Amino acid sequence: MDRIFSRTKPIEVAILGATGVVGQTFLSFLAHHPFLKPTLLMASAKREGQSFKEASNWILPMEMPDVISQLTVHALDLQKLKQSGIRIVFSALPTAVASEIEPQLADAGLYVFSNASAMRYQSNVPILIPDVNPEHLHWIKKQGFPDKGFIITNANCSTTGLASALAPFKPLGIEEIFVCTYQSVSGAGFPGLSHLKIAGNAIPYIAKEEEKMIIETQKILEIDTMVQPTCVRIDTLWGHLEAVTVKLKKTLDHGELISLWDREPPYLSAIPSIPKRPVVYCHAADEPQPFMSWWGTPPGMTVFTGRLRVRENRVSFLLLCNNIAKGAAGGSVANAEAFLSTYGDLL
Repeated sequence: MDRIFSRTKPIEVAILGATGVVGQTFLSFLAHHPFLKPTLLMASAKREGQSFKEASNWILPMEMPDVISQLTVHALDLQKLKQSGIRIVFSALPTAVASEIEPQLADAGLYVFSNASAMRYQSNVPILIPDVNPEHLHWIKKQGFPDKGFIITNANCSTTGLASALAPFKPLGIEEIFVCTYQSVSGAGFPGLSHLKIAGNAIPYIAKEEEKMIIETQKILEIDTMVQPTCVRIDTLWGHLEAVTVKLKKTLDHGELISLWDREPPYLSAIPSIPKRPVVYCHAADEPQPFMSWWGTPPGMTVFTGRLRVRENRVSFLLLCNNIAKGAAGGSVANAEAFLSTYGDLL
């Protein structure tokens, strides 16, 4: 990923599950994208023929872009998708549906960038975060690329922030990871949790979330370190806050650790959906907070850290990750950009 992908004519892309929260976020990222153009939107059959504005209950904290409001929504139809000529597909499908459909699309030669967990744990499928493990992009060759299509997944929303914040510490030797998450209700999708169930409350269990964090953190960072998460749903709308304690083999002082986050990897200039500084440290004692979830450029793609404390070889800090931008749709868009910056000449 050492060059900026450029193209005079935009690449048309499809979005599956376009009307849900993650689908909406895909469209917000792609509405004015420099080289990707959403042209085929697919959702449930009951949305067939409606405009996107009619078909979606827009809940994002920004206005629906005019350029996408009148796009037609089609029923999910694999044959139509295969015949469209589109090669790049963004999937916001439910896991059960994705597990059946995504492999069929890859077998048909399509390039699938998935937000679903269905294929994350296959040994030849990368869980890609370009600012963390860009080398895993090349795993698509294990799936037969360039002769065949492929699936690239992004991580679970809670894993994304954790992996992004821990990646700079990997050279120090990560021996143990303890994390407690405070996850927003938007992570449960829409309509998600009943307001009566979550209002003024915290629910200390999110099904399969802790298992996902363990497996994905180890796979992304390529470590067999113990990961011990506790996941809690809280009454906030956007952003997952996480309290992390990590045991390191080698410990630097407070300022040196912050400097590891304060980096601008040069290869990220080829990936417009990732900020120049993927992780930003907050020096205020009471930050980061969930209201900051949409801060940064692009909005929602910065992982914020704060409250760093060092005691011998244990380091504690807080992090904040926007669960539907960096931790979902925005992450998949960045993965497509990373792919194009490396293999775009093959399209």
